[in-house]
Amino acid sequence: MDSFHEAVVSHDGARLSTLFIPEGSTWLNVLKTPATVRVGSYQDFAKFVSTTKSQLDPKHSHIQIHTDGTIASVYFDFVFLIDGREENKGSETWQLVKGGEGWRIAAITYSSAPRSLSD
Repeated sequence: MDSFHEAVVSHDGARLSTLFIPEGSTWLNVLKTPATVRVGSYQDFAKFVSTTKSQLDPKHSHIQIHTDGTIASVYFDFVFLIDGREENKGSETWQLVKGGEGWRIAAITYSSAPRSLSD
């Protein structure tokens, strides 16, 4: 999670991409209102991170980790700040696998209440 945060804050999309399994990673955003599932990708997020001029700061809290040493799930609440302003918040879960190159994210699913929906 620290590596994810550092990559986002430093606008390092290439580093961010290395945290994911390149083949088959899942990225799902579930809007709270109206209930809608959006399919995205870590590649799209990495491109945004790399190209935006805005200051990015994801905040994570209430972190729960479950693992057997080979697979893991992480569940937490988040607030995503852009230029110091809350842009999005919700809960998030990561599914991770440990391979020869260490831990990699296989899937991210998060609930979402973007500022435009909660204003």
